Amino acid sequence: MENVFNTSTSFILLGIGEMEHYKYLYCTFLLVTYLLILNFSSFIIFVVFVDESLHEPMYTLIANLMLNGIFGASSFLPKLILDLFLSSKVISRAACFIQSFCATLFTYCEISTFTIMAYDTYVAVCHPLHYATIMTNKTALKLIAGSLIFSLIIVALLLLISSRVPLCGSYINNFLCDYMSIFILSCVNNSLNKLYGTIVFTAYLTGTILTIAYSYFRILLICLNVSRNAGKKAIHTLVTHVLNFSIFLIGTLFIFIRYRLESINLALIFHILFSVIGLVFPPLLNPLIYGIRTKALKVRVISHLQKIMIG
Repeated sequence: MENVFNTSTSFILLGIGEMEHYKYLYCTFLLVTYLLILNFSSFIIFVVFVDESLHEPMYTLIANLMLNGIFGASSFLPKLILDLFLSSKVISRAACFIQSFCATLFTYCEISTFTIMAYDTYVAVCHPLHYATIMTNKTALKLIAGSLIFSLIIVALLLLISSRVPLCGSYINNFLCDYMSIFILSCVNNSLNKLYGTIVFTAYLTGTILTIAYSYFRILLICLNVSRNAGKKAIHTLVTHVLNFSIFLIGTLFIFIRYRLESINLALIFHILFSVIGLVFPPLLNPLIYGIRTKALKVRVISHLQKIMIG
């Protein structure tokens, strides 16, 4: 019956079945993780919003990164926790496409935000006298909005393509829906659709990596030719950005590898592991790293925490 189109209104998430043996342990871990993401990220957004000393492009971009992390985690963690607890492997067709859309949009927006942050740091270090006129909060918000619109267009096209593909199966080798898993269920030759997704993602990721690498390389050159204190401060900021981007990049590459290895019967546990690294680690670690390594933000976060605890 594999050649008969699937008219079912739902999919079966095999990854949830794989996790069922230790479902209460997984539920606890995922719930704690989700609460940490929500609380850490929300508090940083709150501090940036209410503290006028942090009303600068860099902190606006950090707040946007935290907001995107909440969006990405919320696109699948609440449902995953509930499904594990109830031992439910079923997801409706509409919910599956929505989840795919949100998870992919999170990835593209994360890449865009890191690129804008690299540009912001580049202007601050390489053109300090013109920074205030080139990079304002208004400019940062325009760049964020532009990258969001661009990401929405790309992901909407993927949604349109995947929703029109005739499917011959309903079993997804993961604990969440994504476009590649849906494409693999296609009844027809889907090579062009897969190629489109691969080319778009590879081009987008390569372009942003080259932009970030160029920005950081120029910053490093400047750091080697300025005073020790100024160079130390710039390198500290640079290391923070590189560390966060590397975590995200490793996670994204894991997901990309999972897509490429789908056709060789990769063990289900690896599908789960790669997705966790790509979708859970970045929003969990971003607020921790920026909260610890960004001095001004760290000071203001501690100050607001003390105010809350005192009264």
